[in-house]
Amino acid sequence: MRQNMWAYMLYATGKAARGPETSSTIPKGISQSMHKVKAVVALAKNEPVTVTTINVPDPGPGEALVKVLTCGVCQTDHHYVAGGVGDDFPYLLGHESAAVVEAVGDDVTDIAPGDLVILNWRAVCGECRACRKGESQYCFATHNATQKMTLEDGTELTPALGIGSFAEKTLVAAGQCTKITADISPEQYAAIGLLGCGVTAGLGAVLNTGALKRGESVAVIGCGGVGTAAIAGAQLGGATTIIAVDIDDDKLERARQQGATHTVNSAKVDPVEAIRELTGGFGADLVIDAVGIASTFKQAFEARDLAGRVVLVGVPEPGTTWDIPLDEVFGRGGSIKSAWYGDTLPSRDFPEFVDQYLLGRLDLDGFVSERIKLEDVNDAFETMKTGRVLRSVVEL
Repeated sequence: MRQNMWAYMLYATGKAARGPETSSTIPKGISQSMHKVKAVVALAKNEPVTVTTINVPDPGPGEALVKVLTCGVCQTDHHYVAGGVGDDFPYLLGHESAAVVEAVGDDVTDIAPGDLVILNWRAVCGECRACRKGESQYCFATHNATQKMTLEDGTELTPALGIGSFAEKTLVAAGQCTKITADISPEQYAAIGLLGCGVTAGLGAVLNTGALKRGESVAVIGCGGVGTAAIAGAQLGGATTIIAVDIDDDKLERARQQGATHTVNSAKVDPVEAIRELTGGFGADLVIDAVGIASTFKQAFEARDLAGRVVLVGVPEPGTTWDIPLDEVFGRGGSIKSAWYGDTLPSRDFPEFVDQYLLGRLDLDGFVSERIKLEDVNDAFETMKTGRVLRSVVEL
């Protein structure tokens, strides 16, 4: 079976990982007790989302019930609303979260009630072909909760990326909880929760997929949340020339605040020529396409140095194509990669990024543009489309 990023995201929703649908009979050893909580649900394609009451079961084997503290409003959530990930409505939205463990299944030992965690959508299985090769960051059978959360009428919900944390509480696989032992204040929960998806995708695209070396040059095309995180990752990793490219001067200014040494407004100048000029005429060692459309990928391909690397972290719309000249692929050398979740291994990367944040080397607070309530998510989607924010964060 051919697999791609969209198929990979379906793994993260749990449909592929759980296998065929089974009877709704609750297995022996799984509690039928339900918690009634407020949550944001997408009931139908392209319709405004609804704040409603849902049922969340007590955790069974391998599961954890968490009290959600914060949840970032991510573009992926809007992809669910628009039907871009699937049509398994109703969707329980939200996935970029800090939370506190409330209860765990009897067999869970890695986390305990009271633990502060960042939720992730890569709870590795340890058994698939990627895990057996020692490449758990690519796990093809990530775990999600077995039990279903439901609307009050019993309609089963599909949690976004297997998490569904625009909710006062949610049920996840225990492996989706990355324990954070550092001393974190309540005001910092919003910042660290963003490591659950977009910020880590950008950081990882540079540090993991792009394998940045100290002293290299980096260009990032597209300075939304993920692209700005890639800028921050370039600074964290020791790049000395960091070029931010966008068509919005406000976004470029935010990129400077996160470490960009140069900015290029590609609506006014040719970005390829500008990047070459800023790198001695050669092109950047590493170019990140954080947009994912044909024109920006072409720019990334052409703006790298000989033997340079291109990383695609912006998620393309299905069917997006670009005719690539193979002689140019051969002649330029280097590599072209895509970054799935920034090739992140949450158990390894989340605690490290939190430590860098606490040391003042990674400005996660700069990604929190506004703090909102569950009832404000529809408005936050509209604000997101304007590009005025990096992240709106729901606080519960």
